[in-house]
Amino acid sequence: MSKYYQATNVGKVRKQNEDSIAVIEPETYVVADGMGGQAAGEIASQMLIEIVTQNLKSTPLDWNEETLKTAIIKANEAIYQKAQEHLDYQGMGTTATILHVAKPIESQPNLITQTAYYAHVGDSRLYKLENGILRQITQDHSYVEDLVRRGEITEAEARVHPLKNVLTQAVGAVSEVKVDTGRFKVKSGDIFLLCTDGLTNMVDDKEIAKILCSTKNPADDLINAALDHGGRDNISVIVLGIL
Repeated sequence: MSKYYQATNVGKVRKQNEDSIAVIEPETYVVADGMGGQAAGEIASQMLIEIVTQNLKSTPLDWNEETLKTAIIKANEAIYQKAQEHLDYQGMGTTATILHVAKPIESQPNLITQTAYYAHVGDSRLYKLENGILRQITQDHSYVEDLVRRGEITEAEARVHPLKNVLTQAVGAVSEVKVDTGRFKVKSGDIFLLCTDGLTNMVDDKEIAKILCSTKNPADDLINAALDHGGRDNISVIVLGIL
């Protein structure tokens, strides 16, 4: 069982919020950061949430990382098709980060750990806080992250790189999308954060970890921290703790 907090904010610069977030029962969490001209980014992220929700709800409950991946691929097909049909929507897309925490196995009531599954496209992120240490689970699909992996720039340089918002993968931007997936064990006391880059571009990991460890409503406090640091983008977060 998990306790969660969620919040989204347009920020201080953008005129509209192109982020979308959702909590899908049982224990499935989604963040999406749309991109595209006019209102296209908002449409893309909302479509992602709607299609993922519909796809999961129509699938038998034993969900895993492949279930989440399939839902994203279905959303990619629909968003890409809509962009081809409407000139104003061409080039639109969205990030997608999904976490599903499976229920404990009823036949093993003494089992301490549970299994979590994720699927991911883009530069929204999934983090795990364990014993006060914050670890990024997903890997950004971005131009600057590729530079970091090749050792051409440092992580500090990546934070201020002029092309840091250029994605190499986005849902709906191309006819076929590459989806990262994975699974890992979780236990009581673990804390997870799903967020868009409106948070991580404004607030560093050290401050994020401090907020997650010390506040009663971490979602609101993370939003406020991003706003205090400039709020130059839409900001969305989901925080969940394993009970």
